[in-house]
Amino acid sequence: MEFNQKLDNYAEIILSYGANIQPEQNVLISGEVIHREFLLLLAQKAYEKKAKYVEVELFDPRLSRFRIQNSTEDNLSFVPSFLTEKYKELVDEHWARVVILGSEFPDILSDLNPKLTNIPERARWKAVKYYFDEGIGKSKIHWTLAAASTPEWAKKVFPSETNLEKAQSLLWNQIFSICRADSSDFASRWKKHFESLKERQESLNLKKIKTLHFSGPGTQLDVSLSEHARFQGGPDIGPFGVYFEPNIPTEECFTTPDYRLTNGFVRATRPFMINGKLIKGLELKFEDGNITEFSANEGQETFKEYINTDEGAKRLGEVALVGIDSPIFESGLIFEEILYDENAACHIAVGSSYTFCIDGGKEMTKEQLNALGCNDSVVHTDIMISNESTKVTATTYLGEEILLIEDGKWVNF
Repeated sequence: MEFNQKLDNYAEIILSYGANIQPEQNVLISGEVIHREFLLLLAQKAYEKKAKYVEVELFDPRLSRFRIQNSTEDNLSFVPSFLTEKYKELVDEHWARVVILGSEFPDILSDLNPKLTNIPERARWKAVKYYFDEGIGKSKIHWTLAAASTPEWAKKVFPSETNLEKAQSLLWNQIFSICRADSSDFASRWKKHFESLKERQESLNLKKIKTLHFSGPGTQLDVSLSEHARFQGGPDIGPFGVYFEPNIPTEECFTTPDYRLTNGFVRATRPFMINGKLIKGLELKFEDGNITEFSANEGQETFKEYINTDEGAKRLGEVALVGIDSPIFESGLIFEEILYDENAACHIAVGSSYTFCIDGGKEMTKEQLNALGCNDSVVHTDIMISNESTKVTATTYLGEEILLIEDGKWVNF
C-alpha cells in the first residue's frame, strides 16, 4: 500500500474512530507547523463529514523557548482571558478536538531551567481547567490525540539510523502499523479491537476490585479504588450519545484510584517527558496517597518542580493496565512520546483524575468526587511501571484474590 493511501486511512481513523465527528459539529484541529499538510487533510475530511466549522490551530515550539528565555516569572504566568473563553466555548458548544502530537524540536526546552518551563504550563492548565474538568473529565466534547512523524522525533526512536528521511519513514511505518492504517480493512480491525477492550473492561468491572497490587523489580505498589470506580477501555460516550476514542492508538484499561490510599514503592520502566525534559530512571515511594520520596537518574529537578505544582500533583489520578501483547510493546521501541509509551505498559498518573471513571461521576459535584478520593490537580502525567517481569493481582471488595497480569501478560480471569 502506498504512503498516501496509508495516510488517508490514518486520517479517516482519527476522525471516525477517534473524534467521531458528527454532522454540524464544530471542530478544532491543533498541531505544530511541521504538520500543516496533514492538518489540512484532516480539515478537508472533517468538512466532507459535514462539520459545521473547522478551526486549524498551528503552533511552533520555538516560541515557548523565546518566551522562557526572555520573560520575567510574572510574565510567564500570564494567560490572556480570550484563551479561557475559547476553551470554555469548546466545552459549552460540544466541539470536537483533534490534537496531533510529534514535535519538530523535541529537545527545544531541555536545557532550560525546569522551574521556568513549568510556570507557563501550570498557568495555562489553570486558565483552561474548566476544559479539563468538564470537557475531558465529564466527556462534554469529542476529543482525540494522535501523532505524526517528524525527523527529530524519529531520530530519538531510531538512534542508529543516521539518515533522517529514512528514520522518519520508519517511524511513519510504525505509526501506520500500530494504528491499523496499513490495511484496507482498518475499519473492521478497529471495531474488533474496541470490542476486545470493552470485553476486558466489563470483566474488570464485574470483579469489583478494591486494590491493585503491582510487583516487579523495584516495585511493590498497592493502588486502591473506590467502590464507585469503573474501568474504562476503548471508546467513551460523548454529549451526542455516540462513541469517541480519546487516544489513537489505545491499548489500556484504566480507572480513577482513591488518591488517599496508594502505598509502596515503584520504579518507572520507561522514560517520559515533562515540559520538554526527559525523566529517566524514576523511583517513587508513596505513603497514604502522597509521594514522600523520589529519585531519578535524569530530570530529577524537573520532576520535583512538576509535583510541587499543587497538592494533587503529588497524588495519583489514574491507574491503567496494559499487557505486553500491546503492539507498541511488541515493537521493542521506546517512543519518548507519552501517547505511545503509555499504551505499551501499565502506568500510573500523577495529577488530575477522570470523573467519568466514577459511576455517576459526570453528575457529581467536586465535593462529592473528593469524598470518593478523586484527585484534583491542574496537571496530569503518565508514568509507565510494567514490563516482562511485572505481576498484577487484585483484591476484590469480597476479599477474593485474582491474578490479572503475570510476566507482563494478561491472564484469563
